[in-house]
Amino acid sequence: FSDVLALPIFKQEDSSLPQENETKHPPFQYVMCAATSPAVKLYDETLTYLNQGQSYEIRMLDNRKAGDIPEINGKLVKSIIRVVFHDRRLQYTEHQQLEGWKWNRPGDRLLDLDIPMSVGVIDIKTNPSQLNAVEFLWDPTKCTSAFIQVHCISTEFTPRKHGGEKGVPFRIQVDTFKQTENGEYTDHLHSASCQIKVFKPKGADRKQKTDREKMEKRTAHEKEKYQPSYDTTVLTECSPWPDTPTTFVNNNPTPAPTFTSAQHNTYSVPDSNSSSPNHQGDGTSQGSGDLHPSATIQETQQWLLKNRFSAYTRLFSNFSGADLLKLTREDLVQICGPADGIRLYNALKSRSVRPRLTIYVCQEPLRGIQLERQDAGNGESSNGAIYVYHAIYLEEMAASEVTRKLALAFNIPLHQINQVYRQGPTGIHILVSDQMVQNFQDESCFLFTTIKAENGEGFHIILK
Repeated sequence: FSDVLALPIFKQEDSSLPQENETKHPPFQYVMCAATSPAVKLYDETLTYLNQGQSYEIRMLDNRKAGDIPEINGKLVKSIIRVVFHDRRLQYTEHQQLEGWKWNRPGDRLLDLDIPMSVGVIDIKTNPSQLNAVEFLWDPTKCTSAFIQVHCISTEFTPRKHGGEKGVPFRIQVDTFKQTENGEYTDHLHSASCQIKVFKPKGADRKQKTDREKMEKRTAHEKEKYQPSYDTTVLTECSPWPDTPTTFVNNNPTPAPTFTSAQHNTYSVPDSNSSSPNHQGDGTSQGSGDLHPSATIQETQQWLLKNRFSAYTRLFSNFSGADLLKLTREDLVQICGPADGIRLYNALKSRSVRPRLTIYVCQEPLRGIQLERQDAGNGESSNGAIYVYHAIYLEEMAASEVTRKLALAFNIPLHQINQVYRQGPTGIHILVSDQMVQNFQDESCFLFTTIKAENGEGFHIILK
């Protein structure tokens, strides 16, 4: 049957197909400088092997005929490059797959642009919420090359059975857009993609060599069933990347390809290194307080904003306080990623930071507070009065932290405390240093008294 397909009459019919499609001449062409595999059947899609983390050039070529798309003459276009799953089954669970990868590789990206190597790319953006995509502007009339690095390997998304399985194929897809009247790059022009597999460093070279050796052992008749290996990979036309709500963490009603500046800024908020300066002035007790189950949707949104979760207000736009509190730690990690998911879980459960050291301090009875004996006493004196101790919680094991917390606990002006001493053997006064604080036993008890400084300005505190 394959011999019948090779007859000239069928070849003539095939050769007529491009003539019918001449009206659909692609405006751009993208060529990746990586060789295709020789072990691909004649009518199958090409397959290209890449090394993890290695920079590969994608040449962005203007393929327009004279008079095609004149509105972009002298203007920039925007391209978004993505690494996505080729397997349809994995496409349906892409969000879960990417979240699992983020959990195992915190801080890493699936796709990066090698900026120093790239030529002609402008206004490069990488989105913290979209680890598998990069975007940039470029001028079709100028020489443009984007060097990409793929950091995920194909075997990371396959279950390990019987010593390992073949890795899953990915796709490199490029979507290009022109500017609309309102200045946004949302008008789709062209999309193309190619199939790849990613190996650990040097693995792609070994796989290419193995495939070539296998083909050399085949007969001439068998070789005719396989396509030759080409030095470069031409990306073939495809549909634009769809707007699928499962693709990324944040469901956005705007089309997926529209990375506008405003959208980029919104997404950059949940970066784990961000200190959210926009909300520093809102650090009121209401903002940092607990979220109650009775909180309305509006109150829940306000709580998210006050606690630096503004990037997720749209995602939780229909959640009341009770809805949000019902989510488990695993739910929040899957929705918001490991860093912000754990932070949100801790904020919802009001988990305070455990102090590094706790000490109990009481002012001596002559100058301190004496209360008549009560049930809640912490110790008694001979005349029936009790000593009242204050708990001092130290977040830092430093002498300055002890001084500051003593001033707060006993309403002493901090600037009036000159030194803090500890009474040692034979009544000597030992200066409290950071090293001494680091050697305090947890839940140690101290009495303290104050003496005037030698110069008459301020006083010293003596711990006993």
